[in-house]
Amino acid sequence: MISEESVYRIGQITRTHGVKGEVALSFTDDVWDRADADYLVLRIDGILVPFFMEEYRFRSDTVALVKFLDYDTSEEARELCGADVYFPHELTPDIAPDDEFAWSHFTGFRVVDEHAGFLGEIDYVDDSTSNVLFNVGSLLIPAVEEFVVEIDHPARTIRVNLPSELLDLNE
Repeated sequence: MISEESVYRIGQITRTHGVKGEVALSFTDDVWDRADADYLVLRIDGILVPFFMEEYRFRSDTVALVKFLDYDTSEEARELCGADVYFPHELTPDIAPDDEFAWSHFTGFRVVDEHAGFLGEIDYVDDSTSNVLFNVGSLLIPAVEEFVVEIDHPARTIRVNLPSELLDLNE
């Protein structure tokens, strides 16, 4: 069974495309292309399920047309519309310092403050506004460079130095 902690959200299936079972994937991260992955994970009826790709092609910078194995008609593909799409952390390629990635990549990372210690794990990233926030339990932490001391991708840890006033606000 695929756990929530082992994946991060990269997009959503928005609609069918054509009559041969293709779907439009609106994505925030094209990591599956960089990782040369065989499958994506979709949330179907609340369960994370791997779906193997036959082929895909990019329609724009944020939309790909994907054909999943055993989905050969638009009627079959319609079942996938609205499904959130995830990618496994373990398949994510090593990240070079100048690589760009979606904020959602940090879901599940442990957050450690230099003074307060372990704060928790990032439950989700709210990037719906220009002020991106890490939701760590009941804490809301702005995702800004001046607070981040170090990001350890292999250990999935973010070390921060937060102003004490910010921690006091969240109590």
